[in-house]
Order: sequence, then C-alpha cells, then structure tokens
Amino acid sequence: MSNLRFMKELNNVTRMDDAIRGPLPRWQKKCLEASNSSTSSNMSLNSSRKLANASVNNVSTGKTPTKRLELRTKKTPTKCLKKSPSRGTTPKTPSGGDRFIPSRSTTNFDLSYLKIQQQYSEQNGEKEIKVSPSKKEMQRLIGENLHGADINNMRVLSYQNKAPAPPEGYQNSLRVVYSLSKTPSSVKNSSRYIPQAPDRILDAPEILDDYYLNLVDWSPTNILAVALGNTVYLWNAGTGTIEQLFELDSNDYVCSVSWIQQGPYLAVGHTSGNTELWDCSEMKRARVMNGHHARVGSLAWNHNVITTGCRAGQIIHHDVRLRDHVVSTIDAHAQEVCGLKWCPDGKYLASGGNDNMLQVWSAVAGQNHTRPQPLYSLNQHQAAVKALAWCPWSPNILASGGGTADRMIRFWNCNTGTCLNAVDTKSQVCSLLWSTSYREIVSGHGYAQNQLIIWKYPSMTKVAELTGHSSRVLHLAMSPDGTTVLSAGADETLRLWKCFQPDPTRKKEITDVKSVASRLKQSIR
Repeated sequence: MSNLRFMKELNNVTRMDDAIRGPLPRWQKKCLEASNSSTSSNMSLNSSRKLANASVNNVSTGKTPTKRLELRTKKTPTKCLKKSPSRGTTPKTPSGGDRFIPSRSTTNFDLSYLKIQQQYSEQNGEKEIKVSPSKKEMQRLIGENLHGADINNMRVLSYQNKAPAPPEGYQNSLRVVYSLSKTPSSVKNSSRYIPQAPDRILDAPEILDDYYLNLVDWSPTNILAVALGNTVYLWNAGTGTIEQLFELDSNDYVCSVSWIQQGPYLAVGHTSGNTELWDCSEMKRARVMNGHHARVGSLAWNHNVITTGCRAGQIIHHDVRLRDHVVSTIDAHAQEVCGLKWCPDGKYLASGGNDNMLQVWSAVAGQNHTRPQPLYSLNQHQAAVKALAWCPWSPNILASGGGTADRMIRFWNCNTGTCLNAVDTKSQVCSLLWSTSYREIVSGHGYAQNQLIIWKYPSMTKVAELTGHSSRVLHLAMSPDGTTVLSAGADETLRLWKCFQPDPTRKKEITDVKSVASRLKQSIR
C-alpha cells in the first residue's frame, strides 16, 4: 500500500496539465495585503449581521456558512488585480514591461490639468460652443500671455530637459555653438556689444572719389556738412531735415569743408584757391578769403584762425576777424597738403602731404598761428599722409596714417618727436578718429578691404571690424555726443555706426560720484 501511495504522489507531482503550485509572486502578495487592509473595515462592520443571518438560514436549510465565506475570499484576489498600486511602490507587471518616468522639473502641471479636462469634456460628448475666428485668436493670445506659449502645441508630459540658454557675452546666437559653460567674468567686463550693421544709411550722389580732399564735417550743434560735387548740403541729425547751402558753377567743385568750434560758421575750400566763410544760421556767405593759387583741399580751425592747405604745398593762416586776413604763409610741403589738424590745446599743428612727409608745427606764444619753421619733419611714412588725429585725453599724442604704399598707423609723442608705436593695417588708411568715451581709435580704410576698424589703445588690438562699403572709406566724422561714427565712401553712401554707446555701469559710477560731490557741497554750505 505504501508503494502505491508513493507512485500516486509521484504521478501527481509530474503532471504537466495541472497548474504549477508554489509560493505566490511578490506582486500578488502586495495586492493581497492592500486588498485585505481595504476590505477589513467593511467586513468587520457587517460580519455580525451576516453571521446572524447565516445562523438563521442554517437552521432552516441545514447549510453551514463556511462555504459562502470561502467563496468571497476566493473572489477578492481577482478584484485586487484591477486596482492600481499604492503611491511609492513600483510593482513589476506580469508581462515584464516597463514604464516611462516623466521629468517633473520640465512639466507644467496647471497646463497639463487644463488639457486633460478639455480632453475629458470632448470624450464625454459635451456640446462645443461655436466661437468666431476673432474670438479664437483672442483666446489663443490670452493663453500665450498666461502660460508663455500656445497651449495647443504643448505636451502634457515632458520626457527630456529643456534646451540650455546661451551664456551672456555672445552677439549672435546663430553664429556661435554655445555650451553650458559660463562666460568668464573677465570677458564680460572687457567686451561690449558693437552693432555690425550701420544704424542708418544715407545717399551721397556725386561725392568725389578723391583721396586728397576732405568733404565731410560734423558740427558741435549736430549738423553734418557734406560736399557733393559743386553743392554743399546740411543735414540736421536731430530732425533729419536736409538743406542746400549753395551750388557752384558746373566747372567748379568743393574741395573741403570745416566747422568752427563754436558758432554756426562753415569754412569751404574751392578749386580756385579761395576759402569762403558761410553763416549757416542765416544761410548766406559772410566773406571770401583768397591767397592760394591752387585748390584748397584741407582746412583746420584754431579759435578765430582758419588754416588752409593747397595743392601747391602751401599753408596759410587766416584770421577771420581782420580785414587783412592773411596772418602767415608757409611753404610746408613739396606736393599737395591733404591733412591738417590742430591739437585740442592749440599748441601744435600737424600737416600731412602727398610728399610722404608729416610736419609738426609749434604755435607762436599767445597766438593762434604757427612758426614758419617746422618743429619736427617726420619721414617714416612711405605714402601720402592724409589721416591725422590728436588724442583727446593726451594732447601731445598724434596718430597718423599712410596711403596704399604705406598702410601704417603711427603714434607720435610731439613733446619729444619720437614714434611710440606703428601698426600695419594691411590696407590704405584714409582717416582716423579718436573716441571720447573709450580709449579706442577708429580707422577708415580703402584698398583693398574698404572697412572700418576699431582699435584698443595702446595695445592696438582689434575690437571690431565694420564692413558694408563697396568702395574705399574716404572720410570719417564723429557725432557731438561721441557715440556715432559717420563714414563716407566712394560708393556714394553715408553710413552711421553706433560704435561708442555709453557703458551703463560707468554712467552709474559717474552719477554716484556726482551725488557724493553734491552732498559734500550741501554739507559745506
């Protein structure tokens, strides 16, 4: 008998059509524990009543209540499988699948709830109210203002991080592949935004493509004088109005223009050798001053004295207050005088000529004209010297630029006559301008780049290159506030560049210093 019993048990164990017996999986145990905790409270309340009814039924039918209780307990696990697991647990599904975990930091829960409610109302068949297209557009705009984007194009869940924002200091995000690394503080402090496109472009038809002339000047009253052929125009940069000052005969043309430092007077040089003085407030000519026998291509003011340079290499000082206006005549250069500049304090006069010479003249003590002999004769340039500019914060520093065969910018100490620095620009230097807001200098170039370059002084590193002219940049002029540079090109265009916008941090420091000074004055009073 024992042998038969053993064989029977062995057959029962090795049967393949019966369900596999063993311990319950972990996920089923979790479900049973959750279901027992939820149903225990309900069963405890009704257990006494059910048992009482069962005892009455048993007396009449003769059945025991154990079967009914066993049936209820057998049905509970099937109901538990449909319930979701409690929060904080990650049960493994029988199919072995996994789930996606959204990024909570990039999910907008309020917007997600709104979109879920809209989908729920559409699924339940709620009647949609007809809205006009204008109202739909208004609702879309309101949603963009509230949520920052169009909610119809946004997702309920986000499974990836948002794109990182570019660090500060980059001018154009499309030209730079940025990363998550922060911009060094040294770069932020040393760099500023310089627009690469001109702020405004003006037409300048019939402007003469002549390297030796000076046809543009900007007055302290914010009026730009431009000579176009035989006509002089005045452009008010504040209002934008354009007025014609005068027009010459068809065989003559204007060679140079220059504003006086104070007042509405404009000096104009002609091909005949005469220099005219115009009162622009009255739009009439004040006087005509002669003395030259060739065209007057360069002009420079020193208070009441206008210095003129002609094609014959001669320099004349005219005192506009005197009837006999010629104060001094100097044979300065062997060829045409194409550059003339007085230093800010009136101590020196610089003249550049087509003979590749740079002459520095010292002023007569107590007078606004120079001595007949040059203080320094500098011959380091290998081409015509037209571009001249005096440093505004150091009046004894002179910058000069050479033509196509030279292409050099040189800096001179006029107290000693020594060359401080020389930079090869790789292109013809037509004009130079110092900035009054930054320690920088701007150069206008011709062959072959036709660009403007902003240099850091005294290191002479390039701050920016401004391109746009299709021909050489003949003339440069600075606005009275020192923020805008005007370039006149042989392509018959005038371009205004916002190169030297004031630094807000520096402006704040200046205002703080002024406020402290005012407080001290008040306390002294």
